[in-house]
Amino acid sequence: MSPKNRNILLVDDEPKILEVLKALFESKGFQVFSAESGSEALKIFHSQNIALVILDLMLPDISGEEVCKAIRRISRVPILMLTAKSEEDDLVAGLGIGADDYITKPFSLKELSARAEAVLRRAQDDLVPLMARNSFCGGDLVVDFDKNIFLKAGQPVNLTPIETRMLAAMMKYPGKVFTRDDLIAVALDSAFDGYDRTVDSHIKNLRQKIEDNPKDPVYILTVHRLGYKFGGE
Repeated sequence: MSPKNRNILLVDDEPKILEVLKALFESKGFQVFSAESGSEALKIFHSQNIALVILDLMLPDISGEEVCKAIRRISRVPILMLTAKSEEDDLVAGLGIGADDYITKPFSLKELSARAEAVLRRAQDDLVPLMARNSFCGGDLVVDFDKNIFLKAGQPVNLTPIETRMLAAMMKYPGKVFTRDDLIAVALDSAFDGYDRTVDSHIKNLRQKIEDNPKDPVYILTVHRLGYKFGGE
């Protein structure tokens, strides 16, 4: 995960725990979003580009397990579970529904911080969406990241590595807005020192390859004054 995306979502129904964890992760350079319920957590997740979710399983409305499943249907974002459950079967089940790691309460802040950084490191280069092969608009656009195959209206198109990484990032978080800085972070070298308008040139080239009408796109959408998002269905 690019260090430029340090957005973390904390989900716990205990305000004191949220307060402590918020202070911990803000001190480490994260931008922290917090929720005391599952429904609030999902609302935040759908509106922000979250890099890591720390999720308590015992929530007052939607269970942590259901929140985890809902996120996993659309994203590979790392999820670290907080749980008071100590039974091995419960923990195994939690990992089985898509969590990347877990930590049982009570826990030390040092251990939690280390676990969080570890799952972020493992996810650093994982831009591939949940399904490696994706088809949109009745097969008009077919994307296979495993085989590096991209088809537009049944015809192969050649994407550059930068275009591939931009497309993968936006597809991984469908509907979420990526700023130019976000796309520089995920698609260009970390030492890139060019103008962010360079991103617009890559987006223009990508649209030329995968859109019927690049001036009226259906896949790579412009969000006025904010950036770009993926709109394929």
